[in-house]
Amino acid sequence: MDIEAAIRQILVDDLFAEADADRIGPDDSLRDTVGLDSLGFMELRVQCENRFGVSISDDDYSPENFASVRRLAQLVRSLQEARTGASGQLVDGGH
Repeated sequence: MDIEAAIRQILVDDLFAEADADRIGPDDSLRDTVGLDSLGFMELRVQCENRFGVSISDDDYSPENFASVRRLAQLVRSLQEARTGASGQLVDGGH
């Protein structure tokens, strides 16, 4: 499952979004279209950290990065790449 699909599944299964996963577009607003509130965004942050093995810093936890499925997936990818480094090996033990 790709990152975008996994995020959509988190929104539906764990955060109980009102839409079906296949109806949440990559650029739909997570606040306006999906209906996440501040607690929903906090839970989405934790779910993404757990599911994708990344740590989302307070700086990265921004409205821009959590605006849509596509933007959040881009953030997760960049954090995964930073964690594994260019060699594909975990950097600093993954912490």
